[in-house]
Amino acid sequence: MSGRQGGKQKPLKNPKKKQQDEDEEDIAYKAKLKADAQAKKELANKAKKGGPLVGGGIKKSGKK
Repeated sequence: MSGRQGGKQKPLKNPKKKQQDEDEEDIAYKAKLKADAQAKKELANKAKKGGPLVGGGIKKSGKK
C-alpha cells in the first residue's frame, strides 16, 4: 500500500488574477468603506477615553 490515495483530490489552485482597471464607482465605494472604518475607530477611541456612550437602561435593585 502506498500513502494516502483514497478520497477526493483537491483541485489545483488557479493563479491569482491581476487587478483590473477600476471604474469610478469602485473607487468611490472603497473610499466610503475607508471613511466608515475610520469613523468606527474614532468612536472606539472615544469610548475607551470617556465613560459609557449611552446611559440609562434597566438597573437592578439588588433585591432577591
